[in-house]
Amino acid sequence: METASWHNLEIKKIFEILHTSNNGLSEKEAQKRLKKTGLNELAKKPPLTKLNILISQFKSPLVYILILAAIISLFLRHYTDLAVILIAVTINTFVGFFQENKANNSINQLRQLVRQYAKVIRNNKEKLIDAKYLVPGDIVILESGDKIPADCRLLVSEKLEVVESSLTGESVPSKKEVRITDLATTLADRENMVYMGTIIESGKATCCVCETGSNTEIGKISMLIRETPEEETPLQQNIRHLSKNLSIIILSISALILLFGLLKGQPFFADNNHPQGGMLATVVALAVASIPEGMVIAVTVVLALGMQTILKQKALVRKLIAAETLGSVSVICTDKTGTLTEGKMTVVQINLLDRKINLSNVYGTGKDIYEEYEMILKISALCNNSFIEKTEDNINQLKIIGSPTEKALMSASLATGLDLDSLKKQFVRIDEIPFDGNKKFMASLFRSNHKMQIFIKGAPEKILSFSEYVSVSGKKQKLSSAGKNKIKDDFEQLTKKGLRVIAFGYKNTDKDKIEEPLAGFIFLGFAAISDPLRAEAQEMIMKAASAKIKTVIVTGDHRLTAKTISEELGLKVKDENIMEGFELDKLNDEQLAKKIRNISIFARVEPRHKLRIIAGWQAKGEVVAMTGDGINDAPALKAADVGIALGSGTDIAKETSDLILLDNNFKTIVSAIKEGRIIYENIKKVILYLLSDSFSEMVLVSGSLIFGLPLPILPAQILWINLITDGFPNIAMTMEPGEEEIMDQKPRKKNQPILDREMKMLIFIIGLATDAVLFGFFLYFLKYDYNIDHIRTIIFSALGIDSLLYVFSCRSLRRSIFSRNLFSNKYLLAAVLTGFLLQFIAVYEPHLQTIFKTQALGWEWLLILLMALIKLLGIEITKFLFILKTKNV
Repeated sequence: METASWHNLEIKKIFEILHTSNNGLSEKEAQKRLKKTGLNELAKKPPLTKLNILISQFKSPLVYILILAAIISLFLRHYTDLAVILIAVTINTFVGFFQENKANNSINQLRQLVRQYAKVIRNNKEKLIDAKYLVPGDIVILESGDKIPADCRLLVSEKLEVVESSLTGESVPSKKEVRITDLATTLADRENMVYMGTIIESGKATCCVCETGSNTEIGKISMLIRETPEEETPLQQNIRHLSKNLSIIILSISALILLFGLLKGQPFFADNNHPQGGMLATVVALAVASIPEGMVIAVTVVLALGMQTILKQKALVRKLIAAETLGSVSVICTDKTGTLTEGKMTVVQINLLDRKINLSNVYGTGKDIYEEYEMILKISALCNNSFIEKTEDNINQLKIIGSPTEKALMSASLATGLDLDSLKKQFVRIDEIPFDGNKKFMASLFRSNHKMQIFIKGAPEKILSFSEYVSVSGKKQKLSSAGKNKIKDDFEQLTKKGLRVIAFGYKNTDKDKIEEPLAGFIFLGFAAISDPLRAEAQEMIMKAASAKIKTVIVTGDHRLTAKTISEELGLKVKDENIMEGFELDKLNDEQLAKKIRNISIFARVEPRHKLRIIAGWQAKGEVVAMTGDGINDAPALKAADVGIALGSGTDIAKETSDLILLDNNFKTIVSAIKEGRIIYENIKKVILYLLSDSFSEMVLVSGSLIFGLPLPILPAQILWINLITDGFPNIAMTMEPGEEEIMDQKPRKKNQPILDREMKMLIFIIGLATDAVLFGFFLYFLKYDYNIDHIRTIIFSALGIDSLLYVFSCRSLRRSIFSRNLFSNKYLLAAVLTGFLLQFIAVYEPHLQTIFKTQALGWEWLLILLMALIKLLGIEITKFLFILKTKNV
């Protein structure tokens, strides 16, 4: 049967075709079908193979120049130049391949961690499984915020609305119904079908999986089944543009030098009078030395390694841009539940209107103490969308899956001896208004013994506003103004203790739908829920403050609850530092901008308020991170500079976010921000190292040609330094650990240029200082008629050793080289030692002496080392005078 006809079949017929029922499949049958249909995954773009990465190393203008030079050398039978150029290309390719392959592997591993789960009925029991194991015939339960895991036919629909823009392009949510649609109905109008990849905006549904994987509608659209390539971050784009601009400048300079040399009588190619190389080889070497070709790859590696480090700290970076932006975060807007608290909610007390019940005294007794108490327990269990799953290891052990609040209420009900299975048989749910952050309540309509009742739970002020009566000792009474004030006083006393308060009510009805606006309810009382602060929360708040990052609590809880929690966190919060959602509504954007810096707590906020809070901070030039977990948080997560979804959040929240907290811990946010700062600093260090070396070599070669001097260093020697001596430290610098005081600095501005004043100054000073000393050496040895090959060996070795030593100064722009632990980056130490060894080999190994025209050195090594150390000292003095000192002004 054609898959397009699922929408035109009776449910009974669908069950018959798929050999399933409302009880779902058995595990054995599901496994059998999985082998036949395969995993429920879309066809993916073939992964980038090692061969692809290898080939991509040759797609560079620089490599094109080298290959052209190699072909010309072969044609002219300059085999030494040919060998050196080919070796240079090979080494450049190997280094680029190594770095890019490492980055690619890291990113692929992170992507594999992103999973989607589905709530299914198997063996007539609800359970949570990885969505890729769904098969046709599975019965799936969907809720608001879920990403639909397969193409499904609706069996039950409760006010279901689905955003199908990923499939139809229509951004307005589609209302869904169970009824059959005509065979000719277009996909966008099939109200009884939900499709893979679309998002539930609101409501609930039970449905039957009809198609999985590539057989789904989205799986048939080839342009949608291909993963979009990872977009470059702004920093990567800036680096690429910087490299491109530098390349244009350097190639222009090379062309001018080529013309200048030819006009002065220098040969285009090597000849008998110029055996060391013609102008073409010289300018190619100059270009190779000057263009930091490994810079773009190094940036990608730093970002990828940073993402891996963040993952080890229990956060998953979904986009490279987040790894970059994290270091700029200056304001963290966070809910308290689960991030600042443990997220282990427990009902500690139930307050009726005439008494208080401490649940620690009644757990496990099964006693029906008071009518209102019993009713609250029933509502806690029935007006509740959490569900119970028996673990495979222990059939008698129950696992409650759902939101923290609903899990706490369900657990309290079960702990008092309530029989949930019997209760659900007695009370059949007919209709529901699901909880959301805007309404702050949930209502469910039940039929029991031919009687219809609406159960309601939510924020106390909301439930009070719907109530006209109270129940006291089993008697219904009119709710007076004095009674309302007494109830408000009672729950405010609990909120002052930092407890979350949930109120309960009910009413009888003769309707089979819940009609809004709600009214006429009987108020029963409320439950007080504790959620202890995380042990490390206060320390992390203080750590963020020392990093000049403001933490703002944005919560739906009562202002007194939030204030108590903030005081326990060590925050000094006055009443004027707290703003509630209704107060926010009274302010225009300009008024909010004036007040926002003084607000530390936003209480009783709705998801829509989060957008204004983000915009308010961004208007002040701040970089905002915002946490969220619900479907209504998605716009705020998207609007924030860094959207942070809780690992326990909805699919849509995770899809929209830049960062997912796998442990829901505020500590993880602070750790991720720290790593973001380290990432940015390491990128700066790599760029400083590469550009300062390139600048030195360019000025040295250009200067000698302009003044009509012999080349102080040969093309082959430049290639060796650029690709061998510098290559290993360049890789090692990507793994530089963070500096101790990195979280004592102000956040950088989001669009701050990577090449700031300090960087340019250091590059300029390092380059000129190096060239001044080397030109001095060169002229001195020329004056005393030293052999030109011997002089070039000195310059060659001096440049190589110098770059190996000043890399240690590049490890920090803020601290002296002498204050950093030499062994904190063992990779760098090994790279430098390897560089020394290779430099000595290039000078002393007979075959390499022939290629590089080097001669053995003696006392000159002391001179070279002394020069490098003096230059290193000069760099440190420059850092102190122009960078460290100005930063402390």
